[in-house]
Amino acid sequence: MTRTVNSVCSYCGTGCGIRLETDGERIISLLGNQQHPTNHGKLCSKGRELHHTVRTDDRLLRPKLRTSLDSPFAPVDWDTALDYGARKFAQIIREHGPDAVAFYVSGQLLSEDYYVFNKLMKGFIGSNNIDTNSRLCMSSAVVGYKRAFGADGPPTCYADIELAGSYFMIGANPAYAHPIVFRRMEAAKEANPDLKIVVADPRRTDSCSIADLYLPLKPGTDVPLLQAMLNVLIWEGLTDQDYIAQHTQGFDVVCERVQTMTPRKAAEICGLEAADIVKAALWFAENKTLSFWAMGMNQSTSGSDKNNALLNLHLATGQVGKPGCGPFSLTGQANAMGGREVGGLANMLAAHRDYTNPEHRKEVADYWGVDSVSKKPGLTATELFAALESGQVKAVWIACTNPVVSMPDARRAEAALKKAELVMVSDAYHPTDTTRFAHILFPAAGWAEKEGTVTNSERCITHVQQALPGAGVSRPDWKIAADFAIRLGDALEKDWRFAFAYENTESVFNEHRGLSKGKDIDITGLSYALLDEQGPQQWPFPAGSEAGKTSRLYENGSFETDDGKACFIDVIYRPVAEPTDKHYPLSLTTGRIRDQWHSMTKTGNVPQLMQHLSVPTLQIHPDDAAARDIAEDDLVRVVSRRGEVIVPVQMSKDVRCGLVFLPMHWGEMTARAGRANSLTQSVVDPLSKEPEFKHAAVQVECFEPAWRGKMLMAGQHIKLGRKMIEGYTFGVVSCMGSDHPVTVVELACTKPLTAEKYKRLDQMLEQGRSIETLTYSDRKHGINRKAWLEDGHLMAVRWVGNDIHEAQWLRKLMLEGRNAGELRPYLLAPGGPVNKEDTKGTIICVCNNVGALELKAAIKGGADSVDGIKACTMAGTGCGSCVPEIKRLLSRL
Repeated sequence: MTRTVNSVCSYCGTGCGIRLETDGERIISLLGNQQHPTNHGKLCSKGRELHHTVRTDDRLLRPKLRTSLDSPFAPVDWDTALDYGARKFAQIIREHGPDAVAFYVSGQLLSEDYYVFNKLMKGFIGSNNIDTNSRLCMSSAVVGYKRAFGADGPPTCYADIELAGSYFMIGANPAYAHPIVFRRMEAAKEANPDLKIVVADPRRTDSCSIADLYLPLKPGTDVPLLQAMLNVLIWEGLTDQDYIAQHTQGFDVVCERVQTMTPRKAAEICGLEAADIVKAALWFAENKTLSFWAMGMNQSTSGSDKNNALLNLHLATGQVGKPGCGPFSLTGQANAMGGREVGGLANMLAAHRDYTNPEHRKEVADYWGVDSVSKKPGLTATELFAALESGQVKAVWIACTNPVVSMPDARRAEAALKKAELVMVSDAYHPTDTTRFAHILFPAAGWAEKEGTVTNSERCITHVQQALPGAGVSRPDWKIAADFAIRLGDALEKDWRFAFAYENTESVFNEHRGLSKGKDIDITGLSYALLDEQGPQQWPFPAGSEAGKTSRLYENGSFETDDGKACFIDVIYRPVAEPTDKHYPLSLTTGRIRDQWHSMTKTGNVPQLMQHLSVPTLQIHPDDAAARDIAEDDLVRVVSRRGEVIVPVQMSKDVRCGLVFLPMHWGEMTARAGRANSLTQSVVDPLSKEPEFKHAAVQVECFEPAWRGKMLMAGQHIKLGRKMIEGYTFGVVSCMGSDHPVTVVELACTKPLTAEKYKRLDQMLEQGRSIETLTYSDRKHGINRKAWLEDGHLMAVRWVGNDIHEAQWLRKLMLEGRNAGELRPYLLAPGGPVNKEDTKGTIICVCNNVGALELKAAIKGGADSVDGIKACTMAGTGCGSCVPEIKRLLSRL
């Protein structure tokens, strides 16, 4: 018997509603929820494939334990794992105090999970040492909101997208990172061609496909740009003096500051045209402007100031709390907002309380039934890992995140975990780059296997219903934390059962709800039943509220400050922390790609999502490449003061000269020498403690291996591919395709490929099968090829030499599931068949498997518009995530 449940996509902070049909053992179908106010049934490429991440062969199904990193894991039962961890935590707390232990959690946890972790650490262990990977993406926005408005309250809503007269996007690429938000922007632009759109970003991204004005500013120069725009508004008399006088304070100081930041001066600093800065400013003031920003603003040593420079513009024009305008921070993760609500960061308490406020600490302590809450600041993400490395923190519990990939200067994160006395990891998957450094693994219920609530970027709370039982003996994260808390209390000779003996998930929500009473985030009027019956609701939602009536904050001009007035913040321009020099002359920026998510633990298992970009690739301007004698697809070494990576090159004029871009998703398990955060620096914003991911000084140079190789295997063999790349200088594994997925392994090494290593590769490619083989070698030219066939179909290929791109047609043959047939004599031959030319190219539309070459052919054949392309190829008729790239092709051909 089947049933349908409501869920929410677990990726970005857009918060798209999903409908799941399940038979209780598996998900039969996944569709966008047409009744959900966020997405109205639309889903992006990642969301459409989410159900393929639930029952994968790398799920962690039962607890595992080892006493040393040199020992293998042994499967154990829950009691053994929890008791061992609790005893070790208790021993460390008794010997070194509560600040010697820490939690590092995730914006992908549900609010109920977050709440219990937070309560355990801050209320009962007695330390504020709990931080989250949200520190790495949204903490600068939090500081900005709190300084300007008095609370972490994003004031806008998605409905403002259709009401605005202008968009100002800065440091954000919603076309890739928040695709459904971008779909709404595209639709609004189509409905209203007079809508003005400005995009400010060092890199020309797909979000520029709808821009009327593109500002390619230099990395880290956001503050001068924003100050110059305010300068223009003041000189042109376009500020809202009545709003400023009645609802704000501090304008005179900011006004004096920006007087010297003229458009001409800012243009020199930013690498822009002064006239474009003036145009952007005029559009901002003369229209109802909705601004969007994300990691490009936040991930900086001046991220907090960048946020407040933008908020100053909104306050100066009175564009806060009104329809169609206001500042809209695009949250990075599905429940980063929920984590902020429950106090999941090291420097805050539940329900937007402040740990430095004695009254707030007493309120929380009394509610939880403890004597006190610590007034000592907790360790933020980078501080926590530094404390592990120094020995100040002895034990850490990591939940639902992969810091060995996502932390800056990732080698130090590895070193820190190696030094820890105890590392516990709760995760739905194993192995990950981080679980390799764990002593205890707790199997956590994954998406669709637990219930709870999430809050999206517009403060909208959705009840996520459980669709499936947990895989194996996995448990929801809140349950693991509660069970551990009771055992830790026993080990410390304290009875904590009164605080953690929850009946179910809803009882956790109800407790969290009660703590919000009377605060700006009051949700005492919400319940699971109301959310199920009346749909998702925005906070605040105090008892007695009417559903659907809270859209915007600060509509009456009253803010959460002591005097009710918003604050202009006087900020100064600080350049990037690590300027380029003659040794490291290029600026590196990192970011997301369209079809992948964070460290690819989930999306990397979905072959459809690996078709668009399957290898971490460095974007570099052709002039910078030419100066280094680098050609398209060459392997290069990217070197910073902290480490190096080896990746292939893509030449692109979308990055300005002096700038290179590298995706942040790959770790060492799937891309040996391809982890972007081996290059980044751990220097942070002094207020938000958010690292400067968006700039590092690097050098790029050719990497010349002794040989290169490409291995192809029919089917999904990610685990095998991970083993295959071990021991080589460069190695990347991916599985791509639709009906006939193919696992691809690319290798390169500075040492010759020995007969022993050939044998090992061949054994893995054969997978114990006795099937037909073909071979071809040319020692003089370093060529050694082998193919395995079964019933006329290619099952595996080993292609070694410096001509690995010639193997592309074999990959295409396997992806199509075609019988080799008459092509058999050409499979390994030099040059291949006459008709081997690829007619598909890189997949642009993953929904309908349409490639770049097919799109170009359609354009040359007369399809001269997006609608024409859709009719001719079906590209863009699925999720629509590929539409910006289609527009790009149309503009270039």
